[in-house]
Amino acid sequence: MSTATATSTSAPQRARRVTGLLALTAALVVLAALSVALGARAMSMGEVWAGLADTASDAYPVVTELRLPRTALGLAAGAALGLSGALMQAMTRNPLADPGLLGVNTGAAAAVVSAVHFLGLSTFGATLGFAWLGAAAAAVACYLIAGAAAATPARLALAGAAVTAAGLAYVSAIQILDTATLEQMRFWSVGSLVNAHNVPLGIVVGLIAAAAAAGVLLSRPLNALALGDASATGLGVDPRVLRIAGIAVITVLAGTATAACGPIVFVGLVVPHIVRAYTGPDQNWVLPYSALGGAAFMLAADVLGRVAARPAELQVGIVCAVVGGPFFLYLINRRKVARL
Repeated sequence: MSTATATSTSAPQRARRVTGLLALTAALVVLAALSVALGARAMSMGEVWAGLADTASDAYPVVTELRLPRTALGLAAGAALGLSGALMQAMTRNPLADPGLLGVNTGAAAAVVSAVHFLGLSTFGATLGFAWLGAAAAAVACYLIAGAAAATPARLALAGAAVTAAGLAYVSAIQILDTATLEQMRFWSVGSLVNAHNVPLGIVVGLIAAAAAAGVLLSRPLNALALGDASATGLGVDPRVLRIAGIAVITVLAGTATAACGPIVFVGLVVPHIVRAYTGPDQNWVLPYSALGGAAFMLAADVLGRVAARPAELQVGIVCAVVGGPFFLYLINRRKVARL
């Protein structure tokens, strides 16, 4: 194929991807507006606008102190989980990799619950380091249980299920034995954005933005890794260094998101699969698309949970599980990864 032909075939594809990115960004803006406008308390658009602009309005504390922080946290946490799922799938070449399914989120949750119960810590800043430590420990444990270099998608999925089950049992046991911990973390433990106003959003957004930037920079080495470890080495990429860097980024992304809003599963599984169906396997596009798609998925799930059970609400972790569970079963059936 000539250079001119290659350019002519790649230009429409690039234009399509750019157009899709702009459309996804526009959808994200619409979802953010819906997240601010909708809630347990019904408001007209005039009241919502007054809540944004008029400090004397009755809607002002609802909009600015509750809904805006909740929307910002949903954007940041969703982007973190979507991107970390895409990174895990690319690093392990495992279509079922996800921070929730491979125990990373549960490991972070177990570490946070331990810090609250045994050390009496309660603030986000105090528990954040424990969330990172738990996320990293769970990722390493899952990888070792699955057989390290010999790990297959099915073995990783089974190892992740074991780590997740153990972590959830531990978290449940601590909360049952300590009613104070249960009361303090009852919404957090199922995955929720309801306490966003108590989270230092500047720290959360800053950490996730820095880790996301580092993760996107790994796109070219990950494209090389997709050809296999030997081919990646021939192209100047050290697979071990790349995986260590990737685990560090995933730990910060998933650990920070979990510390802020609890263990939320399936975002990192569903979003990258939908993204790759549109962009193809090029990580230069998959990673930024997954970050934006994760943010959109999280906000959509949160808005749905608010309007589906008015005047009560379903927590975002429950909605994500309801959507992601059938998708996970579909992937297993389609790819036959469960057959050993």
